[in-house]
Amino acid sequence: MQGGVRKRGDSWYYFFEAGKVGGKRKKIERKGGNTKKEAQEALRQALNEFEKAGAVITESQLSVADYFDYWYKEYVLINCKYNTQQGYRNIIENHIKPTLGVYKVKSLSPAVLQEFLNKKYRDGFTKNTLAGFYGVLSGALKMAVYPYQFMKENPMQYVSMPKYDNTKKDKEDLKVIALEDFKRIIDRFPEGSSFYIPLQIAFHTGMRATEVCGLTWDCVNLEKRSIKVEKIVIKKDREWVFGTPKTLSSNREIFIGDTLVNILKKHRKAQMENKLEYGKHYIKSHFVCTKENGELVSPDSLKYLSRVVNYELMIPFNFHSLRHTHATMLLEAGANIKEIQERLGHSKLATTMDTYSHITNKLKQDSVDRFESIIK
Repeated sequence: MQGGVRKRGDSWYYFFEAGKVGGKRKKIERKGGNTKKEAQEALRQALNEFEKAGAVITESQLSVADYFDYWYKEYVLINCKYNTQQGYRNIIENHIKPTLGVYKVKSLSPAVLQEFLNKKYRDGFTKNTLAGFYGVLSGALKMAVYPYQFMKENPMQYVSMPKYDNTKKDKEDLKVIALEDFKRIIDRFPEGSSFYIPLQIAFHTGMRATEVCGLTWDCVNLEKRSIKVEKIVIKKDREWVFGTPKTLSSNREIFIGDTLVNILKKHRKAQMENKLEYGKHYIKSHFVCTKENGELVSPDSLKYLSRVVNYELMIPFNFHSLRHTHATMLLEAGANIKEIQERLGHSKLATTMDTYSHITNKLKQDSVDRFESIIK
């Protein structure tokens, strides 16, 4: 793009042609200084800003802290779900800014970023946490290259995740509850307890905690024997509100058996009786999982349940264990892996296979027995 400078009176002005407006070429002319040299420098800066669509922040001015604030505002808040926003904000404020915030974006090198991840690894952060750091850095800096054009190359493409010994630990993290232990848990939280219904739903369906707590009666069809997962509950400004499921595949219909159908029928009747007994003091809602007075059983309250099971019953447990247990029992019963994927709401079959295909010795022995039956 061409431009020029000229003197008018005692001052020098620069000018250049911008894009067409209404079919006519628009000319921009502004004061550039008191000398020709000042006007020429002002012209170069103006052309640079114009080519960058009016961006006033250049590579040399932008710090990592300022860039991540910009990325969070312009991308995360617009495109990500609330829980994801909070997770990213935590990573940015508590980890990225304190260590990398003073750097200029253009000076970030693969070595600096690799040292950042390696230190987090040595500090004992888990593989999943470190993967979160890696994902935020990779995604944000990729956008710093394009579309934002704040840097020429993404240094994260040369950075590697520290290697974890996941041959043993990951399997231990995948808690599966024995049927006898589940019965002990139900004996501790029997029918009438606030936790009885959430436990039964998760055990019989493999639904996530936020899906179980967010379940409303309009999504339960007892005649068709099915549950639709259409929403979850999330905590926003200390209040539980509806959110969308984890992924598109998490929107699903789960078919249920007679046991859970009968439990839910009895529970719905009990809710109606409690509503009459409490009268105006009953908290009106359409939630399935409620306390006696109609108050929501929230994901936070399930943490108390887990503490009791772990420390009173001495059973290694978190509420997500019921999801793993449900999938494991289906696999051991010979259910189709594709059907399990759809039931759990996994977006990829590989996720289901990677998570569950190695967890039971029974499955491994079944494979051997099948082969033996063929060759005999």
